[in-house]
Amino acid sequence: MTRIHARLANEEGTALIIALMSMMLLTALGAAVIMVSNTETMIANNHRNSQEALYAADAAVERVVQDLLMVPRWNDILGGTVQSSFVDGSMTESKQLPGGGTVTLCCGTNTATGQLQAESDAVNLWGANNPQWKLFAWGPMSEMLPNGQIDSPMYVAVWIADDPAETDSNAASDGNGTVTLHAEAIGPSGTRKIIEVTVARTSSTEIERGQIAQRGQEELNQRARKAAVQTPGKSLDNTRITVQ
Repeated sequence: MTRIHARLANEEGTALIIALMSMMLLTALGAAVIMVSNTETMIANNHRNSQEALYAADAAVERVVQDLLMVPRWNDILGGTVQSSFVDGSMTESKQLPGGGTVTLCCGTNTATGQLQAESDAVNLWGANNPQWKLFAWGPMSEMLPNGQIDSPMYVAVWIADDPAETDSNAASDGNGTVTLHAEAIGPSGTRKIIEVTVARTSSTEIERGQIAQRGQEELNQRARKAAVQTPGKSLDNTRITVQ
């Protein structure tokens, strides 16, 4: 018994155990701090990419509006015979995204155009006047201006369809001088932003723009397209775009 009590009273090696436990605790705390720091960095990067994608989609709309000013017959766009001057090769080829990955824009079921049309047809809010989307402009955001003036990993594409407010039951014919634009920007880490707007001809050399919706990848709310289209010819308190 005396020998057992002596062993129990012996404190040799206790400091080593305490030191090992302290080291394990500090290691766990350090790992937690690193994890939080990495998470915050990823959140900041995702937020930056999200905002940049939104601005890229909006810039694509503004770029397309300039092309619309030069097209006398919007029916040619709705028929798919006229495209923007901002194109990145053939629409049927698989495109390499600047932020990584690939995308096929047109024209089968598994392409971006096919998926957009399927979403619209699935809701079918307007029956015979449901939009029939035509790919109009596409390309890397960095090539929107010459000489590499834009440094962006975003890839943008814009589709055009007849606005659903028109009730002529002919999606390939523009009878009221108003069309709907659907712009998408795709970036790194699956970033995707969508903007939909209506544009209308005016009595002058200007185009009215009215925003319908701004949606992210997870937001597929087709009710956004129910927004009323302004009557062509009336003024808007918005940026005006001239031929210059």
